[in-house]
Amino acid sequence: MAAGILMGKGERPVVLDLRYANRHGLIAGATGTGKTVSMQVMAEGFSRVGVPVVLSDFKGDLTGMAFPGRPHPEVDRRVQHIGIQEFRFEGLPVVPWDVLGQEGHPLRATLSDLGPLLLARLLDLNDTQTGVLEVAFALADDRGLLLLDLKDLRALLQYMADQRKALQADYGLIHPASIAAIQRRLLPLEREGGDRFFGEPALDIRDWLKPLPEGRAPVHLLVARQLMERPKIYATFLLWLLSELFEELPEVGDVERPKLVFFFDEAHLLFDGAPRALVEKVEQVVKLIRSRGVGLFFVTQNPLDLPEEVLAQLGNRVQHALRAYTPRERRAVRAAARSFRENPAMDTEKVITQLAVGEALVSFLEEEGIPGVVERALIAPPRSRIGAATPEEWKAVLARSPFRGVYDTPVDRVSAYERLQMRAARTPSLIPERTPRRSPAPRRRSRRTSPHRSSRRRQSAGEAFVKSMMRGVGYALGRRIVRGILGSILRGR
Repeated sequence: MAAGILMGKGERPVVLDLRYANRHGLIAGATGTGKTVSMQVMAEGFSRVGVPVVLSDFKGDLTGMAFPGRPHPEVDRRVQHIGIQEFRFEGLPVVPWDVLGQEGHPLRATLSDLGPLLLARLLDLNDTQTGVLEVAFALADDRGLLLLDLKDLRALLQYMADQRKALQADYGLIHPASIAAIQRRLLPLEREGGDRFFGEPALDIRDWLKPLPEGRAPVHLLVARQLMERPKIYATFLLWLLSELFEELPEVGDVERPKLVFFFDEAHLLFDGAPRALVEKVEQVVKLIRSRGVGLFFVTQNPLDLPEEVLAQLGNRVQHALRAYTPRERRAVRAAARSFRENPAMDTEKVITQLAVGEALVSFLEEEGIPGVVERALIAPPRSRIGAATPEEWKAVLARSPFRGVYDTPVDRVSAYERLQMRAARTPSLIPERTPRRSPAPRRRSRRTSPHRSSRRRQSAGEAFVKSMMRGVGYALGRRIVRGILGSILRGR
């Protein structure tokens, strides 16, 4: 029998087959119906079998996972009903991370890593302003300027404003008003913590794939309480992580178990207010990243929060109770019921509104990737603690982290800001006008930040279009997608 994670029991035990965990999944339900517990049980199972887990904690109620659970009569009842053998309470090997660097290791990315498309979304730029931002990234590539943090971008935008007439021959019209608008948009981003997110040392996503000495896989917990009022930073960061995973992991096809599983809590934030072009990129990543052995589980209250194209890719489903008081809620109940493989012995649409706390309708992929018949199941109890850790306990978790000291101290090396300052001080030899230089980069992303065009000729329309696409989600992801879909543009020239 294939290895799996025991999630609960209905008429029979309900098991998530590890061979199909990279076919993605959905955990949905109204507030207080048990979504967090289902996510916690699933994360525990993956960690026990050696699959690293990344999950976001928006409410701060997952930090207790680092510690063993506590005895409770309800836990005893579920263990007995489900028939769990050798159940024992144990904490998870949690590694704490925090985009703002306050409750975990700082999570940083460079501006070059993020790329202009995601940055434009983060700044809420219009099409004209986004075009100017594209020019800034192209100019940085051509002049060998490293865009690492916000002061680099500010300095580059100022340089563009001062030299816009000279730059127009190669990059087209650069509107001073658009530059000023981008500069203004950077101010609130800095106040919301963007100045701490952008910089070095940037996260090396390969660190998240490393096993622990004791055999279990780490659970990388993104403490996101500070981001509840900053959903754009949160969503942009998660999209960047997806692009990093897609770039770094080789294509593996079908696997016995995933290489990494990612849980997106409050998944609707990925799509709220996002332009259609960016939503399409997310949909594309969801379809493609499975071939890298990565499983994505979206956690949300209402299945209608996710685009239909994304829902169609989620083969493993755990549906907790939904309420049906409004027309939209009734539509959500019907949509959720119709997404399951029908069980003749059960009125799925009716049962969704009657589920008790801790119960769920469950359908996991079975042999040959066929969806299983929907089951009404009692979800297994977690072995780790439910709820938040105390501040003292969380400090202890951070102190014993295997990445302590690796990412905690920021590094500010010579980049666009410093080189443009040197140029302003009349040392032009330190900044090439058109001849790219090889700039030493501390990590694998040197191919993104180093120049990639060595001739003085202007780009053709086809090249400009392709390079614009290449600077999309995570830049390198865009490059791979372009090679597969738009490669014929250059081949046909």
